[in-house]
Amino acid sequence: MSPPSHHHGHSLGLVADLYQLTMAFAYWKQGLAEREAVFHLSFRASPFRGSFAICCGLQSALDYLTHWHFDETDLGYLATLETNTGNRLFPSEFLDYLSTLHFAGNIDAIREGTVVFPQQPLLRIRGPLLPVQLVESGLLNLVNFQTLICTKAARICLAAAPTPVVEFGLRRAQGFDAALFATRAAFIGGCTATSNLWAGKQLRIPVRGTHAHSWVLAFEDERTAFEAFADVFPDNCVFLVDTFQTTDGVQNAIEVGRRLRKEGHELVGVRLDSGDLGVLSQQARTMLDDAGFQQAVIVASNDLDEDSISAWRESGAPIGMWGVGTRLVTGYDQPSLGGVYKLSALRNQQGDWQHKLKRSENGEKSTFPGILQVRRFHRHGAPCTDMLYDELTATSRPTVAIGPNHEVFPIDKTLDSEELLIPVMREGVVVTEASCLEHLQQHARDQLTCFGLAEPQHPDRGSGYCVATERNFLDRTQTLLGAGKETGP
Repeated sequence: MSPPSHHHGHSLGLVADLYQLTMAFAYWKQGLAEREAVFHLSFRASPFRGSFAICCGLQSALDYLTHWHFDETDLGYLATLETNTGNRLFPSEFLDYLSTLHFAGNIDAIREGTVVFPQQPLLRIRGPLLPVQLVESGLLNLVNFQTLICTKAARICLAAAPTPVVEFGLRRAQGFDAALFATRAAFIGGCTATSNLWAGKQLRIPVRGTHAHSWVLAFEDERTAFEAFADVFPDNCVFLVDTFQTTDGVQNAIEVGRRLRKEGHELVGVRLDSGDLGVLSQQARTMLDDAGFQQAVIVASNDLDEDSISAWRESGAPIGMWGVGTRLVTGYDQPSLGGVYKLSALRNQQGDWQHKLKRSENGEKSTFPGILQVRRFHRHGAPCTDMLYDELTATSRPTVAIGPNHEVFPIDKTLDSEELLIPVMREGVVVTEASCLEHLQQHARDQLTCFGLAEPQHPDRGSGYCVATERNFLDRTQTLLGAGKETGP
C-alpha cells in the first residue's frame, strides 16, 4: 500500500528542479519532446558501508506518476519566472503544452523488498523524452529515501533477530510525510510495529506504545504513577522505569505487577531508555525472574542502531524488544542513498535506437548504455550472481559474463534465472496489483534468508556476491568510454 499524502488531490508537476523545466522547454523548442527515451534509476554504492540494499518505494513512485500533472496554479507560477534579462522564462505556448501533459510512459521495476546491488536499475523509465525527464526528481526522492530507510531497518532487524524491533521515529523524522514514508519502509525492512498512529491508520501497520517520563512526573511518586496507569490499562502495562533510579523503578513495576496478577492480569514488561543497557537489563531480568515475572519483556530504546544492538546482544543483554527511532528514520549515519537517474537510450529522427553513455573522470560515475535488464541466476534455489545486460544487443543466452573486477565469470547453462525488472506501468496505467505490506515484508525476509544475510550478527554477509555484466555489453561500453564517445550507433 502506498502512503497517502496530504498532496493528493493537488498537482505534482512542480515536484521538480528548475533545470528539468528549462531542459523540457529546450527539448520542446528543439523538436525533441516526443522522442522516445529510456532512463534508469540506480545507486552507485551500497549504503551504510554495507554490501546490499533493499529496494523500496515503487508503489509510492507509481502513485506519484499516476497523479502527475500541472494545474492552473502551477502554470501561473511558471509564468512569473524570468530570465536574467527580465523576460519571461517560459512562453504561453509552452505552458499550454504543459497543461495537457500527463505521464503516459512505461515503467519496469524491481519488486519492493528485493535485495539489490550498486549499478542495478531499480526502475527503467521509457517514454517521450520531455515528461520522462520531468519526473526525475520526484522518482529519486521517493525511491532514494525509502530504499535507504528500508535497508537501515533490515540491518537493524538482522542485528536484533530474533527479538522484534518497533519503529519509534515520528518525533525525529524530517517532516510528516518523511515519517510516513519511513514507517512504511521500516515495516517492509522488518520492523514489527510503529509508535506512529498516523502511519498505523494510513498503512494498517500495528502500533505499540507505553508511557513517557512525563506520566511519572505528573504524580507524587513513581509507584503511584505505575498504579494509576495499571488502573487504566491493566492488560497493557510496560512501565518506563528509569525516570529516577532504574532498579527502584523495576521494583515498583514488580510491586504493581503483583497487584495486577491478583486481579487476573499480567505485567507485560519494563522499558529502559538510558544508562548502560547491558548492566541494567541484567539487573532488571534478575529482579523480574526472582519475583516470578519470567515472561515480562525488557524493552530497550535510546538512540539504538545495528551496531549498538549487536554490541548489547553480544554482551548477553537479556533485552526482548528494541525501540529504534532517530537512527532509523533519518538514516542517521548516511542521510541519502545517492541514487541517480540517467539517460541511456534515445531514438533518432529515423526511429532507430541510439545508445547514450555518460563518461566521467570518476569511473563510478560513468553510465551503462542501452535498455538495461538485470538477470538473476540461481543455483539450487539460491541466488549466485546477477548479470546486467542491454536488451538491444544481448545474446539469447550468454555463456560468459564479466565481474566487477573484470574477471571472467562463466554462466552455467543449467542455472535457473529470472529477470528482475518487470512491467509495472504501461502507457501511464499501472498494470500490476499493489502488494500488501505484509507480503512485501515477507518477501524482504525471504530475500535476506536466501542471500545468507539473515543469520544473526551478520548483516553484511554476501559481500562477495557477484554482479556481472554480459561480456559483449561490457566490451561495447568500454569501447565507447575509451573512445570518449557519448553516443553509440
